[in-house]
Amino acid sequence: MGTPVRTLTVLYDAQCSLCVHLRNWLLRQRQLVPLDMVPAGSDEARRRYPRLNHARTLREITVIGDRGQIYAGPAAWIVCLWALAEHRPKSHWLATPTGLPFVRGTMLAAAKYREAMASGTATGPPCDDQCAVPR
Repeated sequence: MGTPVRTLTVLYDAQCSLCVHLRNWLLRQRQLVPLDMVPAGSDEARRRYPRLNHARTLREITVIGDRGQIYAGPAAWIVCLWALAEHRPKSHWLATPTGLPFVRGTMLAAAKYREAMASGTATGPPCDDQCAVPR
């Protein structure tokens, strides 16, 4: 068995209100594995991960484990949930063939919302302060 993950770095788009909202939500949760939030494409991200495709990290959530593991898209979101005390059991289910379509659907909805924000057609915030991951 490998060494347990001690920390995860989450690269998020600091210019996207949805991404910042999700970052803040993640930080409010009790973490079993600490989440280090770093703006994607930032000087800090480029310094830490010089060989990473930083343009891609601005298009989709990217999580990097302390041993260099790279998770992107649906896998990154599942790993973020896995790091949280309350949501770890759900993350195990979401990683199954039955749960993965829910993650993909959520990621697609988030991408469409981001696209609407970029085009100026989005209305209102993604959700209020009570927003949570469904159980």
